[in-house]
Amino acid sequence: MRQGKGRKDRLTVLSPSLVDDLRGFIAGRPAQAYLFESNRGGKLTAATAQKVFYQCATRAGIQKDASFHSLRHSFATHLLENGVDVRYVQELLGHANIRTTQIYTHVTNPKLRNIKSPL
Repeated sequence: MRQGKGRKDRLTVLSPSLVDDLRGFIAGRPAQAYLFESNRGGKLTAATAQKVFYQCATRAGIQKDASFHSLRHSFATHLLENGVDVRYVQELLGHANIRTTQIYTHVTNPKLRNIKSPL
């Protein structure tokens, strides 16, 4: 995302199969076209995207509260559980302070919490 909260750009990783699907989706479209457009053909607002997200969660039968932020939280947690260094996660999330990113470490793999000091 360009110029997100704090006027910082955000980066993410995509699966190769999703990249192929997106390339097919945008093939033949003008370079200035939005990837996801509103019904009127302009920029899709955050509020509309969130509304669509909530509708999809409801249709999928998801009972838990879910939001865009919970997706961000899950993304960070899964990265950490898969051994990605917290500093890389910090960069991907756009956190200025590592302590903000370390909040996600409290929910990572419980086996990590059971490691005993060898000393």
